[in-house]
Amino acid sequence: MTPNEEDYLKIIMELGGDDHTVSNKEIVTHLNVSAASVSEMVTKMVKQRYVTHTPYQGIQLTKTGNKIAARLVRNHRLWEVFLMKQLLYPYDALHKEAEALEHATTDDLANRLDYLLQRPQTCPHGGVIPDANGHYKKQHFAQMSTMVVGDKAVVARVIDEAALLDYLSALDLKLGDFVYVLQATPTLMTVRNSRTKKVLTVQTANAENVFVDKIEHAATID
Repeated sequence: MTPNEEDYLKIIMELGGDDHTVSNKEIVTHLNVSAASVSEMVTKMVKQRYVTHTPYQGIQLTKTGNKIAARLVRNHRLWEVFLMKQLLYPYDALHKEAEALEHATTDDLANRLDYLLQRPQTCPHGGVIPDANGHYKKQHFAQMSTMVVGDKAVVARVIDEAALLDYLSALDLKLGDFVYVLQATPTLMTVRNSRTKKVLTVQTANAENVFVDKIEHAATID
């Protein structure tokens, strides 16, 4: 399997393709490739039985594809933990380095990393780390973009994608931050960050890739 094919499987899993269908458009956006390239790769991976593709519905990982994707995600997220904890890499620089390392990581190396790091459960971006057998607990967070005026919640996970991480770093929006929605339109959200006390304007397209936990709705807020 080529690194390019591995990147496709990994982003499909990142986007939830182990649980539900993912659109071609989502893959185009996150891998920054053309629609034609995605269509060609999806066709190839369907033949390899790594994914299924239902027209007008989307792409989903098969059992085989999910097993491979889980191994890749495990490698990537273990390296991110290592880079942050052992080498003190900054949060927004982890993805690029881990992206290069994951493709050359053997199962033995991944297991040794896991042991060294005392078996971390999540990566610095909040994503769950599969075990050596590809098993993992599915996360059930809501997209930040689904929040409405008056809602508040804690940022629990972000999609591990370089442009998004740079965007969130510029906003100073981090995991564990409580956000309170002040305004929401189809394209922009205005939120207050309880940690920084600042009011932020977040593009809804980016908020779709930020996941929050324990949403408290307006009716329950004092």
